Amino acid sequence: MTIKRNTETKSETKMPVYHAYTVRDGKDGQKGFWTRIGAFFAHDDGEGGTLLLEALPLDGRIVLRAPKADE
Repeated sequence: MTIKRNTETKSETKMPVYHAYTVRDGKDGQKGFWTRIGAFFAHDDGEGGTLLLEALPLDGRIVLRAPKADE
């Protein structure tokens, strides 16, 4: 997994590297239900990051996905 290094200055707002979602499986072949619950921000040194969560999934499943250009 490659983590992008954030080179912005402290006065600029950092953008998340990933959005965090909880995913509930659909029933009878339906698609899963995705709910955004937080974001992952890379540390300046490129050696990890911080996961900020606004909620926790009931089933314990969290998926991290890169944000799309329109988000």
